Amino acid sequence: MNMFSIDIQKLINQFGYQPDEPLLFTSGLFLFLFVGFLLIYIPLSKTHRPKLIFATLFSLYFYYKSSGLFFLLLVSTTCIDYTLARLISESNTPWKRSTLLTLSLISNLGLLVYFKYTNFLHEIFSDIAQLPYQPFDIFLPVGVSFFTFQSLSYTIDVYRKHIMPADHVLDYAFFVSFFPQLVAGPIVRASEFLPQLSKPTLVTKEMFGRGIYLITAGLFKKAVISNYISANFVDRIFDSPTLFTGLENLVGVYGYALQIYCDFSGYSDMAIGLALLLGFHFNENFNAPYKSKNISEFWRRWHISLSAWLRDYLYISLGGNRRGKLRTYINLIITMLLGGLWHGASFRFVLWGGLHGVMLAIHKYFSESKLAATLRIIPHSNSIQAILGTLLTFHFVCFCWILFRAPSMEYAGQMLNQIFNHFNAQIFIEFIQGYWQVCALIVLGYILHFIPQSIDLAAERWTIRLPLIAKAALVLIVIILSIQTKSASIQNFIYFQF
Repeated sequence: MNMFSIDIQKLINQFGYQPDEPLLFTSGLFLFLFVGFLLIYIPLSKTHRPKLIFATLFSLYFYYKSSGLFFLLLVSTTCIDYTLARLISESNTPWKRSTLLTLSLISNLGLLVYFKYTNFLHEIFSDIAQLPYQPFDIFLPVGVSFFTFQSLSYTIDVYRKHIMPADHVLDYAFFVSFFPQLVAGPIVRASEFLPQLSKPTLVTKEMFGRGIYLITAGLFKKAVISNYISANFVDRIFDSPTLFTGLENLVGVYGYALQIYCDFSGYSDMAIGLALLLGFHFNENFNAPYKSKNISEFWRRWHISLSAWLRDYLYISLGGNRRGKLRTYINLIITMLLGGLWHGASFRFVLWGGLHGVMLAIHKYFSESKLAATLRIIPHSNSIQAILGTLLTFHFVCFCWILFRAPSMEYAGQMLNQIFNHFNAQIFIEFIQGYWQVCALIVLGYILHFIPQSIDLAAERWTIRLPLIAKAALVLIVIILSIQTKSASIQNFIYFQF
């Protein structure tokens, strides 16, 4: 009898806010809730207001599961920016429009500064004043950087008269809170999403098949590759670099480069796939970034929605490339410095962003120089440049990932010291034997990353053509693989902390 007894209180607790267990796409609870959501959403999909009300309430619950009562921040941001955008649109007075936009900037950026940077600024002040540093107990709501950027872009676009404000607060609330991309992107533009609300909700065979393909691909990337190599190797290396040889540290860096790609692009794939199943389209957020031949191409392929946001709302606002070459380089560096700070309240992230900014400026300078033009006319130089460029770009990005992932600058220094001074290549065979599962997944991950796009598209078309029962079997196989490789601890998505 005890075998079939159910702890009702424990079951109820699963549906409440649990700080250490946010609602993840990779969890069984999300699968259960999403199926229940679909059972109600599908009959409502032919309606407009009822569908939006139900989906918005589910999205708020989804965020509540991640951040508790801080879901009210999402509600307040929605109400404030919806109201300000309408007032901006209705006003013809330049100073009044500017004042209203400033209020939106203060509201959104003030939220970010308080939750993400109060302790960072407090620590800087304490160091300058030579006072003991005691951090404030400030909870960081999951995904606050994403929904504030998304909401802020809306008011800026209305101010610039690129779009008209949403017809109804419910339309805007649905846009801001839509759960597939709410906590870790992609950052969706109102100009791309709001027009979809006025069209009938339609899920074609192609949309359904592509959605299933993206969900299974994303789940495999995150739950199988990223989680496994993280828990069984990468975290150990970065947490204690001096306990491992330089060879192991270097493989750890390559492993983290794959881990963060599979983690974040896996989330984006699942978000885009879930949106397709609900009848909505998101733009691509990752496009095989490690194939990039230079750092500018990398940022056109990596976290595309954030790169485009920084370009359109920060770089261009600073003057872009309209004020001479020197100012262009400075604008690139400032944009990436602030992009680094967006990722985290630490000098490591500022340095990470600064290095990318400097490299972007160097690449822009070189690509416009006479030397670059001369190299292009040398026979076979394009192929050689492509290979060397890809290798150099990849290793520069990997070097910067050390700053991104290491717990502190001290740990980053220790890792670099091990790689350059204690490499111990002679343990290579022993290392492969001891970590063969991890090495196999790392190799598999990079192979899947570097395969031609035509193969990826062929796999997508094959999934679309599969009968429904085969699609269900495909999802089930990936779920089983995820369970088989699951670690004891919960592996949150890396970008939840941003």
